[in-house]
Amino acid sequence: MNNIKNKLITSDQLIKAYMLGIFPMSDSRANKKFYFVDPKFRAVIPILNFHVSKSLLRFVKKKPFMISMNKAFPEVIKSCATLNRTETWINTEIETLFISLHKMKYAHSIECWQNNTLVGGIYGLAIGGVFFAESMFSRIPNGSKVALLNLVARLWKTGFKVLDVQFLNEHLLQFGAHEISKDEFQTKLQKAIQLEVDILSFGETDDDFSDCLSTFLQARMEMS
Repeated sequence: MNNIKNKLITSDQLIKAYMLGIFPMSDSRANKKFYFVDPKFRAVIPILNFHVSKSLLRFVKKKPFMISMNKAFPEVIKSCATLNRTETWINTEIETLFISLHKMKYAHSIECWQNNTLVGGIYGLAIGGVFFAESMFSRIPNGSKVALLNLVARLWKTGFKVLDVQFLNEHLLQFGAHEISKDEFQTKLQKAIQLEVDILSFGETDDDFSDCLSTFLQARMEMS
């Protein structure tokens, strides 16, 4: 699609775009325009079958981080756009729109803290039973991995069915990400967005996240 200036797009219109299976990207942080993408293949991560490496499992068992949700959404999206990157598709217009969606309780972030410092996180958009994961970041090793794992556990706990990660890359392959066709994604999307599930329906304290993760890992073990 053609580049569209942010002032022509409202938060409600952006939600409708995601419900159609398209999402915004910009060519750079400084570019004030963005365009909508409708890829032929879509990358998704299976929720219950999320792959947890032995090293990550050993790491999370040590409880290295305090986990929170929606405590630092603006900081998470800005870090995703700027930290350890020479370029990004998240321009300030997309960032502003997502902060608005966060205030509307559609966009959410999972944060990892160490010594009261934000060291990792992930953010995305929840519509029905679909979570559109947008980006994640790490200031230290495993920061983004632990945030993603806690997100997946919460999605499982609260009944989500689809975790969209847009494009497949080497980093996402380790978690079990794979591509499906646009038609298959549309079928899953339109079914799952009708579900009445709420990512906020479970507690949001660090203890809540710990309990949720333990239950999720146990369910995976019982399934294998």
